[in-house]
Amino acid sequence: MKTAARAAVFACLLLPVAAQPSDGGSLGPVPRGGFESSGGETTVLDATRSAFSYPARNISEDHRPAFFVGNSFFNQNWVAAPASVAGRDGLGPLFNTRSCSACHFKDGRSRPPEPGEPLSTMLLRISVPGQSPRGEPLPEPTYGAQIQGRAILGVKPEAEVVVAYTEVRGGFADGGEFTLRQPTYSLRRLGYGPIATNLLTSPRVAPTMIGLGLLEAVPEKALLSLAEKQSRGPEGIRGRVNWVWDQAALKRRPGRFGWKAEQPSIAQQVATAFLEDMGLTSAPLPVENQTPPEALQIVAPPSPAPEVSDAILAQVILYSSLLAVPARRSVELPEVQRGEELFRRLRCAACHEPTLETAAQTPFAELSRQTFHPYTDLLLHDMGEGLSDGRPSFGASGRDWRTAPLWGLGLISKVNGHTFLLHDGRARNAAEAVLWHGGEAAGAREAFRLLPAAERLALLAFLESL
Repeated sequence: MKTAARAAVFACLLLPVAAQPSDGGSLGPVPRGGFESSGGETTVLDATRSAFSYPARNISEDHRPAFFVGNSFFNQNWVAAPASVAGRDGLGPLFNTRSCSACHFKDGRSRPPEPGEPLSTMLLRISVPGQSPRGEPLPEPTYGAQIQGRAILGVKPEAEVVVAYTEVRGGFADGGEFTLRQPTYSLRRLGYGPIATNLLTSPRVAPTMIGLGLLEAVPEKALLSLAEKQSRGPEGIRGRVNWVWDQAALKRRPGRFGWKAEQPSIAQQVATAFLEDMGLTSAPLPVENQTPPEALQIVAPPSPAPEVSDAILAQVILYSSLLAVPARRSVELPEVQRGEELFRRLRCAACHEPTLETAAQTPFAELSRQTFHPYTDLLLHDMGEGLSDGRPSFGASGRDWRTAPLWGLGLISKVNGHTFLLHDGRARNAAEAVLWHGGEAAGAREAFRLLPAAERLALLAFLESL
């Protein structure tokens, strides 16, 4: 490891393992278990702006140093090479952001830009029709798989991505009214020439980072069992595994991460984010994120190869795997309990599976034999034409989306200062997110729309408690 990187590691080792949050919160006592303990034994009791940023409560002494080193590399800005900050140089030449935390601020969720503003904390996936032999979307010939809106000095960014919204009006059965935002994304200031006329696009906000290791530790057979159970149910819920390419295993495995379950592992997700979001190569992905037409126009200074060392990559993977899940709150309130009953009665729990279990043997012992409550089945579901991005990915069609975990939902406003939800942040709150549901979830959406106002509020109070 280079000298500057070594110094950063030693500085991180001096940090307290569970420092008290600056806004007065506390980890509190060990949760008693049950549905309050959203992350099983990894759960922490905290409802402050730091709620998503703690190590798993049961983190081992052996893993604590690497967790905080990974935290450092997750939060600090990378810079263009060559630089005096050895170990953090190699940014770009094309990129979206300088650090992981720029989008996952405080390990939380990003938001879409205001109308007319360029994207800065979310991204736009792009492709053209068709699939590679492994099932991946085909990259756009000039601009690749993702628009990079920023670049190092002397290099042109690929493009600016802007959004406009159209208001869609609707009403509840009791006479209440609502409006939904229908987004339209467009590109301007293309840096490397025309873009394909048959371009497919998919805007994506950055999701929260909590509990990823638990989700990865759910056995494959459990996901297949959930899909089989749903296929035999009478409700029209038909979740499916998205079989994606695992570059390390050199075979297809169930996708678990990403809005369409496009990534099979935290390791592959992290390496891909380093490359596509920051232009940082690593051993799994050693080729710069620029297409041949772009490479002919880009002149950039040499940088280390790979730019992310194996040690740094492993530490960020560990950090991403062992972030704690905050406990539920207000579970004793009658309104919250009534909302939970409605959540089940409306069949929301058919996809947002309340309880999953991890395997007996996992890469991190802290995650083994855990019963936890993420409210997801990690499966693809047809969510209707209203939410379709029209862009297939492996086995997911444009209408298919992975069931989003709901844990931590009520803390996003505290941690990140907003309540924007869904894959592109179009929903301004949980009620709008429900009202955008279609396809397999159309029945649940309509049942929500038909509820009296008091029952709608109770359901939303339950979601706020997660």
